[in-house]
Amino acid sequence: MPKLKTHKGAKKRIHFTGTGKIMRMKQGKSHFRRRKSAKVKGLYDETITLHRADIKRIKKLLPYQ
Repeated sequence: MPKLKTHKGAKKRIHFTGTGKIMRMKQGKSHFRRRKSAKVKGLYDETITLHRADIKRIKKLLPYQ
């Protein structure tokens, strides 16, 4: 059985916590950033957990995480 390839785009955007949760960044973080208020820009800085429905799909992209 050959080794599976890691999806490099997913690897850069998603990380796993020590307890096994899958964390992601919010979308829209850098597009038109100058015109957004400081309060809105602060909301983009946090990482959030991945939705349950997406976990199976992401685990296929990152097989050895």
